[in-house]
Amino acid sequence: MRKIFVTLFFGLILSLSTYAQQIDYNTKKGFVVHGYDVTEYFNDKAIKGNSKYVATYDNVKYKFFSQENLDKFNSNPDKYMPQYGGYCAYAIALKAKKIGINPKTFEIRDNKLYLFYNSMGINTLKKWIEKDAEKLVIKADKNWLTIKNK
Repeated sequence: MRKIFVTLFFGLILSLSTYAQQIDYNTKKGFVVHGYDVTEYFNDKAIKGNSKYVATYDNVKYKFFSQENLDKFNSNPDKYMPQYGGYCAYAIALKAKKIGINPKTFEIRDNKLYLFYNSMGINTLKKWIEKDAEKLVIKADKNWLTIKNK
């Protein structure tokens, strides 16, 4: 009986530590980036994905516009992952807070996808650029390390 308890206890601890390490992704509408096709951002386009083309990566779902884009993602998913779990890069940098995004407001910088809040007259992509995006990336990267699992 004791052996079973010890085995179950360590199994629980292992599963909780694995779960705790998972990134908290912004999955509004059940998909990362509101279901927009993350591969199309690298073509400078914000295009909604189709429910026929879905992939799961790192325990979250992504939609794609076409089978070709789904295949592209599956061949190298890390290339297309949005920075900071798909939350607003500007808010992560300035306030270390996870704020939602407008999936049509984005930037590809150094071959990485950054997303931004843009609503009610506030476009954080413009502020990101005005306040020196290179420095903000450094701040956001640092802040993300402390909040990504929360």
